[in-house]
Amino acid sequence: MSAAVHLKDVGHSFGSGMLFSHLDGTLEPRHVYALVGPSGSGKSTLLSIIAGWVTPTEGTVEREDCGRVHWVQQNPHGVARRMAIDHVALPFVARGETRTAAARHARELLAMFGLEERAERQFRELSGGEAQRLMLARGVASQAGLLLVDEPTAQLDLHTAAGVNEHLHALSVAGAIVVVATHDPNTRDACTDVIDLRDYQ
Repeated sequence: MSAAVHLKDVGHSFGSGMLFSHLDGTLEPRHVYALVGPSGSGKSTLLSIIAGWVTPTEGTVEREDCGRVHWVQQNPHGVARRMAIDHVALPFVARGETRTAAARHARELLAMFGLEERAERQFRELSGGEAQRLMLARGVASQAGLLLVDEPTAQLDLHTAAGVNEHLHALSVAGAIVVVATHDPNTRDACTDVIDLRDYQ
């Protein structure tokens, strides 16, 4: 059975008002969904609902065979003195791969995100855009069935953000369901599908 997330008449309130309501749809693997809407419209809340961490006020969310959930935060946090390749190799090692195999797979992912020449650099030596792409690569390495990305370009300048957006397509390479909350129109355009919360307010 293929993985999927089914949203059925989902709505959520905050305080005295509804953030969004009557949201229907099915999220499928190998798609990268842009979750857009104005500030305060509930993008991060909906990510948490999709993940199963928050129960919606209205409607239901059904997750089929999604497996692990991995959240990529908007401010990348790494180990300052650890090399970039180590951040991506660790999930492979944790699953029982040899260090040699894990390093090989990590390098393949780093290449997908344009970081092959930064593999041996310490995390603290990476630029903001490189650090964000590294965390995206680590998200793919986690082999999560549901990959949630919160505002990946929010803290970046336009040029650096463009570099991140160019590599968003690589997020679905492992067959995950990917949802990216963003206010950036260029990030929206880099995704395969769009969920606009303004349509549900």
